[in-house]
Amino acid sequence: MTETVAKVLQNLQKNNMDAQFFATKEEVLARVRELLPEGCSCACGGSESLKECGVLELLRSGKYQFLDRSAPGLSPEERDRVTAAGHSADFYLCSTNALIEDGTLYNVDGFANRVSALANGPGRVILVVGINKLVPTAEEAIRRVKTVAAPKNCRRLSCDTYCAKMGQCVSLNKENPSMTDGCDSPARICCTYLFTGKQRIKGRITLLLCGESLGF
Repeated sequence: MTETVAKVLQNLQKNNMDAQFFATKEEVLARVRELLPEGCSCACGGSESLKECGVLELLRSGKYQFLDRSAPGLSPEERDRVTAAGHSADFYLCSTNALIEDGTLYNVDGFANRVSALANGPGRVILVVGINKLVPTAEEAIRRVKTVAAPKNCRRLSCDTYCAKMGQCVSLNKENPSMTDGCDSPARICCTYLFTGKQRIKGRITLLLCGESLGF
């Protein structure tokens, strides 16, 4: 564990978030398994990090009441109902677009299902975060979304956006773009912005930081 990692874990704890470091994806998966009681209700946001760690496979193992908004065969209406039900789940699992060294999380969503669940709703939130998401400042967190997370997610989702084609947000063509500047595409996924700092409910959020790169 580096000095920087130790610092961010300490700052997360100061912000009333449980924070733990694990060297490998396998160790992260084992910790998630320990945190989830069998039979509990679970939901998750769209996350390559959860997929790469094996957490999605665990949630679909039949040991939990998994509210799976990506289950095959769901109609758009059923998907909306499952997504809404996830806000009252026992546990919500997701990642973060950026983890700032001061212990702040930064996330950007299209439909806001993930950021709304992170902010309020499920009794417990577990974040699985790769070391590649760690940035020194809020400015770097914003830039990371515009140059890494949004372009790669738009390509993954086949969204017709400027960033999917060009590899960065169109707002970076401006001299001083704001956090919420972006394209006018109806497929835009950068719509709702959330900084998560000091928590009123201590321990509601648990962040598992992995020493390997995960997701976007």
